[in-house]
Amino acid sequence: MRVNKKYSCLPAEEKGIHIINIRAIEDIGYDQHESTLLNSLSKNPDADCKYGLYFRDGKRKVDYILVYHYKKSSAGRTLTRRVHHNDSSARSTKQDQPLPGKGVQLEMGESEPHVDYHEDDKRFRREEYEGNLVEAGLELERDEDTKIHGIGFVKIHAPWNVLCREAEFLKLKMPTKKMYQINQTHGLLKKINSVIQKITEPIQPKVAEHKPQTVKRLSYPFSREKQNEMAENSLSDQKTVILREISRKDDKVRPSNPQIVNNYYVFIFQGITSLLANGVYSAAYPLHDGDYEGENVEPNDRKLLCEEWASYGVFYKYQPIDLVRKYFGEKIGLYFAWLGVYTQMLIPASIVGIIVFLYGCATVDENIPSMEMCDQRNNITMCPLCDRTCSYWKMSSACATARASHLFDNPATVFFSVFMALWAATFMEHWKRKQMRLNYRWDLTGFEEEEDHPRAEYEAKVLEKSLRKEHKHKETDKEKLTWKDRFPAYLTNFVGIIFMVGLTFAIVFGVIIYRISTAAALAISSTPSGRSSVRVTVTATAVIINLVVIIILDEVYGCIARWLTQIEVPKTDKNFEERLIFKAFLLKFVNAYTPIFYVAFFKGRFVGRPGDYVYIFHSFRMEECAPGGCLMELCIQLSIIMLGKQLIQNNLFEIGIPKMKKFIRYMKLKRRRSLDHEEHMKKKQRYEVDYNLEPFAGLTPEYMEMIIQFGFVTLFVASFPLAPLFALLNNIIEIRLDAKKFVTELRRPVAVRAKDIGIWYNILRGIGKLAVIINAFVISFTSDFIPRLVYLYMYSENGTMHGFVNHTLSSFNVSDFQAGTAPNDPMDLGYEVQICRYKDYREPPWSENKYDISKDFWAVLAARLAFVIVFQNLVMFMSDFVDWIIPDIPKDISQQIHKEKVLMVEVFMREEQGKLQMLETWKDKDKKKGENCNNHSPRLSRSHSGSLSSCHSYPLDV
Repeated sequence: MRVNKKYSCLPAEEKGIHIINIRAIEDIGYDQHESTLLNSLSKNPDADCKYGLYFRDGKRKVDYILVYHYKKSSAGRTLTRRVHHNDSSARSTKQDQPLPGKGVQLEMGESEPHVDYHEDDKRFRREEYEGNLVEAGLELERDEDTKIHGIGFVKIHAPWNVLCREAEFLKLKMPTKKMYQINQTHGLLKKINSVIQKITEPIQPKVAEHKPQTVKRLSYPFSREKQNEMAENSLSDQKTVILREISRKDDKVRPSNPQIVNNYYVFIFQGITSLLANGVYSAAYPLHDGDYEGENVEPNDRKLLCEEWASYGVFYKYQPIDLVRKYFGEKIGLYFAWLGVYTQMLIPASIVGIIVFLYGCATVDENIPSMEMCDQRNNITMCPLCDRTCSYWKMSSACATARASHLFDNPATVFFSVFMALWAATFMEHWKRKQMRLNYRWDLTGFEEEEDHPRAEYEAKVLEKSLRKEHKHKETDKEKLTWKDRFPAYLTNFVGIIFMVGLTFAIVFGVIIYRISTAAALAISSTPSGRSSVRVTVTATAVIINLVVIIILDEVYGCIARWLTQIEVPKTDKNFEERLIFKAFLLKFVNAYTPIFYVAFFKGRFVGRPGDYVYIFHSFRMEECAPGGCLMELCIQLSIIMLGKQLIQNNLFEIGIPKMKKFIRYMKLKRRRSLDHEEHMKKKQRYEVDYNLEPFAGLTPEYMEMIIQFGFVTLFVASFPLAPLFALLNNIIEIRLDAKKFVTELRRPVAVRAKDIGIWYNILRGIGKLAVIINAFVISFTSDFIPRLVYLYMYSENGTMHGFVNHTLSSFNVSDFQAGTAPNDPMDLGYEVQICRYKDYREPPWSENKYDISKDFWAVLAARLAFVIVFQNLVMFMSDFVDWIIPDIPKDISQQIHKEKVLMVEVFMREEQGKLQMLETWKDKDKKKGENCNNHSPRLSRSHSGSLSSCHSYPLDV
């Protein structure tokens, strides 16, 4: 096997640990230079460095922090010295010297009774990585003399020349000093815009970046040759992006001798992601700008964001999205911009939903079917709801349920379902246009995501595979993981997901058994009030059980989805994130909506009929819907799950748990203060304060919460028109809650460039399409909208809804009950019952084919299916028409992008013309000098031949 001379390992006797020494990445175009590491100590160093925001010289700003745990051990120094001594490729001397700062100095003579090879390995890898950073041009300073015992900090500063080099390598698009006028509206539109600006001025944040711009800077990829043309601070705003790319650079490592100790080896990938995963560093983050509260706090972006964004007192204001993007990066900026657009679009949906609800309230007294159900003169006797213990009951006892059902089951519900389908399509188009505006404003129009670096876990698997093949003496090309390598993981994923879905179904089935058994138990109650409230009590308690189970399984499924994704070993971080999102969404979608799907489409469908009921385990009779239908129960189920999920997750998980963790950390620090009062009286450095904050866990939980809410708003909106209103109220709080969390509770995330919201957009589109189909089935099969239309146009004698309730009820002769299923107290109503009624379309007992399905059932079923087909295709067509008629790119933005391209061409043409003119000038000068040399006398020419030759060899440097 080929052995690289750059690699060196410890002797084999060091307990079989094989450590590989990694050289730094030598990229093309990197200027090797000596990085000056200063250790300026002043009388009051904390004041000079502004409490951790700067190096100890008070001049160089801290751009990034690496945090590690350390133990005071001399073995690490000994180990490191041996490794450096055996390194055949000479490293620059600056790596052998300790980083400047307040580090812990160990003497050679110190004795150590116990040698921790694991800690020595970590210390060695840290020194290797930090040496690579120094070779890349970064400046580092160490601080282990902190108030947090056992924690060390490495402060990183990126000099200007490193920023320029990396920005050119990454082709970052930067604004220049050249500015051009943005096209402004004229005439009537200009007046309308000015009026709108005056009206909305009180709700605009007091942030400079939020003011409307009339000019824009011309932007193009950064070039070191044109540094003087770039705008001020344009490169400084991208520091964290550049540092992220530097810190993530990985070296693929091949062990020099993998046969040591039964092929056991330790390989190192020097990217910060793998070092964090292996515990070499415990954290890596950029610093916050400073404090956000307190007296004498210097103005900074964090304080401004706290006042104008992360405060509940400004809930009515627009978000300062440009400042959010500047502080947190494009990816987080796009999330809050999307959340703001979604919340704005919920306003018209909420207004229409309130109107639909008020229409139901206004017409409830005019609804003939509910009036007939409440009329006690009809004297309709209903069949028992359960065997033996339940007795006959009057339909008028369900009057309240019937009246409440009309609030959500009325003709306006159909209109609202169509409106929400078109609303979802409009929302997606509006977001695409908004996203394009942000891309133009943030100079992302030409941004294309480069292929991401392979993950450390993927490289490890590839390395292991290549070593196995080399051990078998097989010549192999560049290895990669194939589907055969991942087949066990794919099989585990498939089985695991099927098991989790089956578990969700089993829990829902258990809740169904609870509902049936509880209803039968409560029906034994002798009080009439207890019997009348059985249905409401059972429904409410079952929904609460479902809610608790959903919240618990949400957390469990999130962990399982991450584990299933990890064993797949995706190649890049982007692939990992997309697969994780897909699995987590699938499991959480099934978990949240399975109870709702049961009530909407399965409850009451497989009941059977009196005398021939369907039983579970031969003892539990399937549930029936109320006389007014299952839509009211669906509304209760949807509202409790939606509101409970939002309230509990927002208040408990996002507010309560972080507050509890903060309180625990405060109590620990208070306990330490009593032990070391003088040490804790010092003011903490900025990086120490930020270390005590919660680490940023990504945007997946934030998006997931909103996507599930979007499903509640669109999928079953036909049964709950007030869902958009409750979602709007939740999101108004959610925006400020998330803002406060990002500004005050979390470490500052590393800025990531992105031009869209990624896979979440496709999930939103899928939910929007699915919502059309589900609402069509809810209106057709769950509500009584279609049976009413069929009765009105086919069976009504006078063209009204009178007689509709009687038409939907079938008759049953009580003498046909199976043995042991008849009521124990048949005289409970005070008279003997011969015929009872039940809701179904069946032949009467006096018919030849008694209890068979009647023709009315098939007529209603055909009408329901026809409505589903017509509704689905019509609404889909209208949605696609909205998608087609609204352009993805606003016309003014398209014109501005075209204008910017034209200006770019003009600038480059002007530069080329300048170069050509300069070249012609030099040529003319050279020609004149040549003519002057030829006009000399021969004697002079011979005597000055050297001078003549120098004239003809004049260089032409442009």
